Amino acid sequence: MTKAILITGSGTRIGAFLAKNLSKNGWAVAIHYNKSRDSAELLSEEIRASGGEVALVKADLSISGDLDVLIKKASENLGLRLTALINNASTFEEDSLESFTNSSFDYHMDINLRAPIILSQKFAEQLPSNTKGQIINIIDQRVLNSDPSFFTYSISKSALFWATKTMAQTLAPNIRVNAIGPGPTIKNYIQTDEDFNSEINSTLLKNGSPPDELLKGILYLLSDASVTGHMIPIDGGQHLSFTS
Repeated sequence: MTKAILITGSGTRIGAFLAKNLSKNGWAVAIHYNKSRDSAELLSEEIRASGGEVALVKADLSISGDLDVLIKKASENLGLRLTALINNASTFEEDSLESFTNSSFDYHMDINLRAPIILSQKFAEQLPSNTKGQIINIIDQRVLNSDPSFFTYSISKSALFWATKTMAQTLAPNIRVNAIGPGPTIKNYIQTDEDFNSEINSTLLKNGSPPDELLKGILYLLSDASVTGHMIPIDGGQHLSFTS
């Protein structure tokens, strides 16, 4: 069976990097996007020009109607049954207990928790019983090293961390469910270059989470047959940061 993967939020940033490089590693790729249509189309053209199999699928992960049919549409657009899913799409807003709002909480939970769970459920339903599948959730090293300045985001990712373990128990033996916990990979929307470089230099290994290193971890999880229910922190040791 052809290796076919859906990567949510893969029109831009790290998702686009993963889509391009997994295509180079023999995967047929369904690129999911919501608002990044232009960049998703350019990426698909690049992959197709390199001889890769690729399809586009649009969905707003906060809308139940879109979410419920995303796996089906991705499979139809590729013309293949999906054998892997990377839940990469995420929302990331700075808040604290003092600035907490119901609307921010609901949105973080919709995108960072409910969407990966529903997509994992639908992925498992479409996978033939005699086929092995893989799910990888992109979480965050913060689940091992809490940060009060990203209160709601950290709660949503911590819930996904535990959902990863529970889904691994539920979906074994045919589907392995694992996660990656990145540190600083690509500058976020509130960081200056100076802030981003400072965060990288604050990690134990002084290198953060280069995209190439995340790719290596994902390729390992996609190929290994004996690991499930684990999150690999690929963060330059950021989750072990301390002050003395």
